[in-house]
Amino acid sequence: MPKSETQLAVIGGGPGGYAAAFHAAEAGMRTVLVEQNARLGGVCLNRGCIPSKALLHVARLIGEAAEAPAWGVSFGQPEIEIEKLREWKSGIVGRLSGGIAELAKRRGIEVRQARASFVDSRTLRLEGPEGAEETLRFEHAVLATGSSPAMPGIFDIGDRRVMDSTGALELENIPSTLLVIGGGYIGLEMGTVYAALGSRVTCVELTPGLLPGVDRDLVRPLQKRLARMFESIHLETKVESLKAAGEGIVCTLSGKDVQPEIAFERVLVAVGRRPNSRGLGLEATRVEVLPSGFVKVDERGRTADPRILAIGDVAGEPMLAHKATREARVAVEALAGEPAAFDNAAIPAVVFTDPEIAWCGVTETQAAAEGREIQVSRFPWAASGRALTLGRTEGVTKIIVDPETQRVIGAGIVGPGAGELIAEATLAVEMAAVARDVADTIHAHPTLAETFAEAAEAITGAATHLYRPKAEINDRPPPPPPGRRL
Repeated sequence: MPKSETQLAVIGGGPGGYAAAFHAAEAGMRTVLVEQNARLGGVCLNRGCIPSKALLHVARLIGEAAEAPAWGVSFGQPEIEIEKLREWKSGIVGRLSGGIAELAKRRGIEVRQARASFVDSRTLRLEGPEGAEETLRFEHAVLATGSSPAMPGIFDIGDRRVMDSTGALELENIPSTLLVIGGGYIGLEMGTVYAALGSRVTCVELTPGLLPGVDRDLVRPLQKRLARMFESIHLETKVESLKAAGEGIVCTLSGKDVQPEIAFERVLVAVGRRPNSRGLGLEATRVEVLPSGFVKVDERGRTADPRILAIGDVAGEPMLAHKATREARVAVEALAGEPAAFDNAAIPAVVFTDPEIAWCGVTETQAAAEGREIQVSRFPWAASGRALTLGRTEGVTKIIVDPETQRVIGAGIVGPGAGELIAEATLAVEMAAVARDVADTIHAHPTLAETFAEAAEAITGAATHLYRPKAEINDRPPPPPPGRRL
């Protein structure tokens, strides 16, 4: 069996893995990047974040065309060319993946297409696509194997009409009816796409609300819009079984005001993801795998094995590409002997539905669970000139501060473009800004970004475009001096 050696082996070519390889190469480390798929980019680029956002953009375009008659502009009924849509989506993925491969080449990184497994704490077995095997010795390894869609056995009936998120993104056809099992962000994003393309979508969620764990005031505008867009939404409802039949997938449901049996042309199972930690030979190392399947790491990405680090989805929640990318830099800096640690105060999260939902830092739900005192200021988009020009006044921007110091500790936004707007809030939390810092920063007018400044103004006194009685303002603690830092 052929043998080779490297200073650093990175296992997984997703947003955590390729970022780790890039940083390592720039730090002068001999680096081999091992990815079992033909394309770099991982799930995010090839079967997740990027293709789903491309399709969500199309869904939003269809939605705007449907809303346009209210503004005096009418379009005809959209005609969907499904093959052309698939080609456009695949073209975006191909360009980005090709760009990553070129960047790896320019940095002198050796990319191996192979499935990797540990022989011991310093050796990998690589199995190529043609069955060829070789061993790779390394000084250190970074495990960045990501996660996969969860498919509970009760739903895994061996029928292509039952899809996970990967299958849904293939866009094999536009079913007349679609059942989405799970009211989390993946289910709602893909449900939005299929509803816009013409499917009658039913969403079933086991808990009392969509997007469990997200603050209810952020979810309400989205749920109201989805109630019009979807055929139906059933909360506190369980899917007992799925059965393949000629007319479709027969689903047995239990819950309030729901038919016990309904047939759907297709079913999307979106009940979460599981870390890819199995079948890697980790038992041959000192790496500790938790019962959840996550690999146990410290704040520098180090596992219980001094030779092996882990980042991204396989290293714990939240399973977000940008968290993996940040962890990649920390892990490589730690290997280089720099004083690095993953100690970020805020990791932004975005649900790319319409309207979008975004949040960072401490949430109201989290504060209530911890019994933590917070002060919250909300600015409704109905008072935003820019929101009015867009015809989208259902949005809300809120800022969450420590009531004693007025330090910004969290924020939440619901509305079009919330995913872009959350960046300023994340920076405010990370930099320990106080509400006065945000309020005194000049924001361009008319923009949706102004809503964050106005929410901060309401903390320090009165928002320019929102009236509150003086008694309500006077009940608040006095603001700290301008520029105060903690």
